Amino acid sequence: MGKYMQKRWVESEVDSVEAIAGLQETLNINHVLASLLVKRGIHTFEEARFFFRPDLRQLHDPFLMADMEKAILRIEKAIAAKEKILIYGDYDVDGTTSVALVYSFFKKHHSEIDFYIPDRYSEGYGISTQGIDFAAEHNFRLIIALDCGIKSVDKIEYANSLNIDFIICDHHTPGDELPNAAAVLDPKRDDCPYPYKELSGCGIGFKLIQAWCQTKDIPFENILCYLDLVAVSIASDIVPITGENRILAWHGLKRLNTEPCMGLSALIELAGKKESYTITDVVFMIGPRINAAGRIDDAKHSVNLLIADDHAYAYEKGQIINQKNTERKVHDSSITEQALAVIDNDTELMGRKTTVVYNANWHKGVIGIVASRLTEKYYRPTVVLTESNGHVAGSARSVLGFDLYEALLECSHLLEQFGGHKYAAGLTMKAENIPAFQQKFEEVVAASIPPELLIQQIRIDAELDLKDIDSKFYRILNQFAPFGPQNMAPVFVSRKVKLLGKAAEVGNKHLKMCIYQDNSSRFDCIGFGLAEFLPQLNAGIPFDVCYNIEENNYKDKRSVQLNIKGIRIHAFEN
Repeated sequence: MGKYMQKRWVESEVDSVEAIAGLQETLNINHVLASLLVKRGIHTFEEARFFFRPDLRQLHDPFLMADMEKAILRIEKAIAAKEKILIYGDYDVDGTTSVALVYSFFKKHHSEIDFYIPDRYSEGYGISTQGIDFAAEHNFRLIIALDCGIKSVDKIEYANSLNIDFIICDHHTPGDELPNAAAVLDPKRDDCPYPYKELSGCGIGFKLIQAWCQTKDIPFENILCYLDLVAVSIASDIVPITGENRILAWHGLKRLNTEPCMGLSALIELAGKKESYTITDVVFMIGPRINAAGRIDDAKHSVNLLIADDHAYAYEKGQIINQKNTERKVHDSSITEQALAVIDNDTELMGRKTTVVYNANWHKGVIGIVASRLTEKYYRPTVVLTESNGHVAGSARSVLGFDLYEALLECSHLLEQFGGHKYAAGLTMKAENIPAFQQKFEEVVAASIPPELLIQQIRIDAELDLKDIDSKFYRILNQFAPFGPQNMAPVFVSRKVKLLGKAAEVGNKHLKMCIYQDNSSRFDCIGFGLAEFLPQLNAGIPFDVCYNIEENNYKDKRSVQLNIKGIRIHAFEN
């Protein structure tokens, strides 16, 4: 039995029957759709209206954010005094989109402005001494830092000693002490009354320019052109698609699909997808391309692409980035294969509850992606290590429900430094500590991880009869989008379905079949990587399926299909 056989099906608890019935009657919708809304905290007609029709007028006042007034006053002072302003951001998608947004906007109001992206390899994540020295050498008096800086207490002190002010726009959790900056914008500050805490770094940048527009009586419509960048950051940084993020993502995707900026337009052209982009498409088709520049070469390519105002230049930059993404894929694929071979050929490693692999020659820019792939394959906490600048650098990934950061904390005596959160982290160590770290990490995880967390789960939202999937149901379900963290595409379960005709293997181990239930409508299905079920699927034998409902567009013919996530065959049950 393959790994798909082992997935746990976890059915969500039933919410208040009264609340569901009330909403079903109020909205005149299917019971299952009403239950999905209640799960999302929606109980009234008004709440449903706001959910289905995200309205930009629902965005919060940016001045509710602590220090926003200070930030605006400091920028006003800089522009009035003709000071040089440096827009500083991280090298990932959130950082580069943030820099592109804030730079493009303020460039229209101030000529003395430039941007800076630290080098992933020589400077690392966040605010660097090298970046501050660059600002000092080139007479920048103000740095606006985006998607980083909230823990850079020492670096900000260093900048202050050189008479350089910082405005920090970050969305990460602060440490015990806030940096002594001119302004610190971060909704996760304990003393910040801003109502929504989950904005992306680019979202904070958007609130900054929104506040500027309010101060200067600039129409809000003037900054709608930046919402495509905000949507790309929300998708790629895996922030919750709730509240304000959902409004920004909904309108941002609309912008991306109708009037994207020249840089994103070039990437869409190069990616070759003609259909409307969803959050998932952004994650898999746009995000990796923007990220590839910083992984393989220099993230400044990404910013130059995103701020381009000439189509030919944007396309040229897009081609460079596309090429970097192709290189990234080659590294990623080759390193993943090597890592899989190491694990598969080592019975001790195979039997562990963790994966820790090291090769000094692996490309540092892709080890995070490789760690994700290994976690997907073996479904256990994973660390991939390589050599970089004379030390060992690593990327770690976890499984759902297990706190990786806490586990690394217990291994911290073997690490030079580490940082991250529950599901992803980065770390560095001395090469001689690798064997001890492998052992200690395994001990810590083995002692604390419940066995069920090592079996991948499928979270099922509701049971559904196939006969209920009609055009009205699908149309309303579509309006739950954009889908993403905390608003995932619903997974349904249908029981005792049967195969119509024969199932077949297509592509690389994918399953294609047609199913029906109690002589109801038939539905075409695709199950990615599920061809291992073929031998057990026979006409007449009932089985249960869990799935997403999606639209298949093949040769301009549109139809509803089921994207199968799991199969349970009744004949195999006791």
